[in-house]
Amino acid sequence: MIRITEIRLPLDHAPDALREAARQRLAVDAATLGEVRVFRRGHDARSKRAVVLIYTVDCTLVAATPEAAQAAEQALLQARAADPQIRPTPDTRYRFIGHAPADFAAGGRPRPIVIGFGPCGLFAALILAQMGLRPIVLERGRAVRQRTQDTWGLWRKSVLDPVSNVQFGEGGAGTFSDGKLYSQISDPRHLTRKVLTEFVKAGAPDEILYVSKPHIGTFRLVSMIEKMRADIEALGGEIRFEQQVTDLLVEPVRDAAPDGPTQRVAGVVLASGEQLATSHVVLALGHSARDTFAMLHARGVAMQAKPFAIGVRIEHPQGLIDRARHGASAGHPLLGAADYKLVHHAGNGRAVYSFCMCPGGTVVAATSEVGRVVTNGMSQYSRNERNANAGLVVNISPEDYRSDPGAATPVHPLDGIAFQRHWESRAFELGEGGYFAPGQLVGDFLKRQRSSVLGEVLPSYKPGVRLTDFAQDGREALPPYVLQAMREALPAFGRQIAGFDRADAVMTGVETRTSSPLRIPRGARLQSVNTIGLYPAGEGAGYAGGIMSAGVDGIEVAEALAADLLGLAEVPAPMRARGASLDKVG
Repeated sequence: MIRITEIRLPLDHAPDALREAARQRLAVDAATLGEVRVFRRGHDARSKRAVVLIYTVDCTLVAATPEAAQAAEQALLQARAADPQIRPTPDTRYRFIGHAPADFAAGGRPRPIVIGFGPCGLFAALILAQMGLRPIVLERGRAVRQRTQDTWGLWRKSVLDPVSNVQFGEGGAGTFSDGKLYSQISDPRHLTRKVLTEFVKAGAPDEILYVSKPHIGTFRLVSMIEKMRADIEALGGEIRFEQQVTDLLVEPVRDAAPDGPTQRVAGVVLASGEQLATSHVVLALGHSARDTFAMLHARGVAMQAKPFAIGVRIEHPQGLIDRARHGASAGHPLLGAADYKLVHHAGNGRAVYSFCMCPGGTVVAATSEVGRVVTNGMSQYSRNERNANAGLVVNISPEDYRSDPGAATPVHPLDGIAFQRHWESRAFELGEGGYFAPGQLVGDFLKRQRSSVLGEVLPSYKPGVRLTDFAQDGREALPPYVLQAMREALPAFGRQIAGFDRADAVMTGVETRTSSPLRIPRGARLQSVNTIGLYPAGEGAGYAGGIMSAGVDGIEVAEALAADLLGLAEVPAPMRARGASLDKVG
């Protein structure tokens, strides 16, 4: 097929305009142009008076035989070789690196174990199952439907279940989010296409394959995850819920090289006391598995502190964002609810930026620990709630949360967790219990005064919001340097989006779990640098940031594990080059 990029058409173009535009770009007659398939559709709203759609399409040519059609396509591509917007359509099909032989299980090999069943663990388990390796998945939380009921218990009744909530359970934290399915990661092997294709097979709308910023929303994710779980089980995989891993069994490596691994995986221990022997473990923890991080550190698994960001959730009327981004075209069904992405470099050296923007969504309680308040954002597929919300967060470094300021030794890997817990406990205190969250109006925050009365913007957070002063001496909701940077950024953002700094916009605290506060480093074959057979993956290990990048990382780690189990000499080169450095992408 022939791919054409950058076809620009008016927002309300005629139904046959796209086909005619493709025909003109290829300079062929109508009878010669065959199928025209949309690969990507985005929009350009820089001119609010003339929002345009931007298409990438794949086309075929018609000829007497398939061979003649292929020859005609090759001739056209050769004739248009100087045009960078006309190229061969790349082959985006996923190719397995190998499959287990029919008698693989009979060899007595322990089955690979996947710890965690969020997006990363889901795709790691799916790929391993599709290769015939029959993985065992251990998830500390509950199945997605029961988990949804437990989560609503916190939102409606202020009752937290520490093992079944926004952070823990089937589907991971991404289940209660905007369901964004796009990422900034480099993808030379089209693994994002594999993720999207599997989601469509599980019931996602076909449009996620071609819209520029696909999303699903929470309710649709629930049934999709159940379908994918059934596929894994049908292929010989096993999913075990409410099975928390409390210990990692390791054995020393004899005659270990000076800079090489010092131990190897021998199995895992569950909270019930049951031991499962295995030599290969995918560590697909979310960023909130704090007790598991502590256990891994105690078992000598290499890990290091890493930067992350903290701040608040900010809410505006969705109509304000729509008008600011789309002008007179606001509300057009092809555009949907508008989003934004903002960044400001403050005078104190901090970067302030919007994070996980949820158009037409709600702010949700996302804590997983008793006596602490954490916020996050969520949207349904329709994105038709009254408010837009996003994280308004500020970058922090390990030096900011070092428990021993000025020490010459490296920051302790678990210091970031202690830092998060401190501010989450403060938010619980300012919310006056019951998992209410502290809130402040933007106008009062800028004036450095306590909020007492809401304006037009009503906070969506449940259980509810207690108005306060984020900067009250001795009871600050966030570190002073974070508050200072946010105070400087808000008017700057107001100059980019009119009304962003409106006085009655609501800020709800705190957002602390933007990404993992630590990284579990891995080597070229994606194993832990010091523990053979342990494959750190996804957000918790510091190698992803969102559903898409976590899913891709799960695929790559599963391939690396399978390559080792199947005795393949090499991991695919593109994966090896990228997987070791894949980091949070927002």
